[in-house]
Amino acid sequence: MTTTRTAETAAETATAAGEPEAADAALLRLGRALKQEGYRFTTVTPATHARVNARPANAVARDLRDVFGWSRPFRPGVVPDELMALLREAGALAPVTSAGEELWRSLVRFSSYDDELFVHSAFPTDAEGSVFFGPDTYRMADAVADHVLGRRDPVERAVDIGCGTGAGAIAVAKRAPGADVIAVDINPVALRYAKVNAALAGVGDRVHTRRSDLLSDVGGGLDLIFSNPPFMIDPAGRTYRDGGGDTGNDLSLRIIDVAAERLLPGGSLVLFSGTGIAGGHDPLREAAGKRLAGTGLAWTYREVDPDVYGEELESGAYAWADRIAVVLLIATRTR
Repeated sequence: MTTTRTAETAAETATAAGEPEAADAALLRLGRALKQEGYRFTTVTPATHARVNARPANAVARDLRDVFGWSRPFRPGVVPDELMALLREAGALAPVTSAGEELWRSLVRFSSYDDELFVHSAFPTDAEGSVFFGPDTYRMADAVADHVLGRRDPVERAVDIGCGTGAGAIAVAKRAPGADVIAVDINPVALRYAKVNAALAGVGDRVHTRRSDLLSDVGGGLDLIFSNPPFMIDPAGRTYRDGGGDTGNDLSLRIIDVAAERLLPGGSLVLFSGTGIAGGHDPLREAAGKRLAGTGLAWTYREVDPDVYGEELESGAYAWADRIAVVLLIATRTR
């Protein structure tokens, strides 16, 4: 099966043509139409997605969940005409050939979380600039939502670093209606999707997207910084996946450094990340402790899931590791 374009290429083409606003408006209308249809989809890990799609019965889409969740090719008639028109307007529809049959494929997916829908990149997310949504998104957004609800002081100014789909920023905006929430990323496609998703969730007036490398283009103090940064060791160096350094922890450590500089008294960092573990040794925890020493930040650290992405242990990049864990670090500036 081959596609003529990727979702990221489609987005870049729309931008180059000076039509991103029209394309984004079409994505917003598509998301609203799917909501009205009662569409829901829980996005799984890429490994599970590949295994399920590999079943012979799943070669071709039968319904909207197959099209917009599982990213399966579909025959004419599976997607209603009005939704096909919106896909075309959004630059998110591509012809594909499967077993000699000419079919169609959506270049975007829609996933459910917190009674909202989120647009993101179609499976597989192999291209540079892909916008990922999956189990870690659910975990991170749950963690920051719980933190906001449990805070003693209200959130007034918050930043989602590496916002991706904006799921975390939207979760915060829904629970802290008086907050100014800034969603930053270096990926222009992520910023487009985050803006669409915020509008789809009804918080587009309170979630402000901005291109920024960490907080380089965000000034002032903050009382909440949260992030689910890339943390894998990715030999391909894909921005949305590669955390940098020998252990994939460099970006997470940079976020800790920035938080130590910019958090106001009583302010918090909620960092959802991951790390390889070898011989019981956690290199992220050790490095984080050194970075946080003397900063005035009190912190906690725990494993959210001790064993994820097991298939990565078969690659040379993780030949040193016994397991990969996802972790949650919360650091708070004492008053």
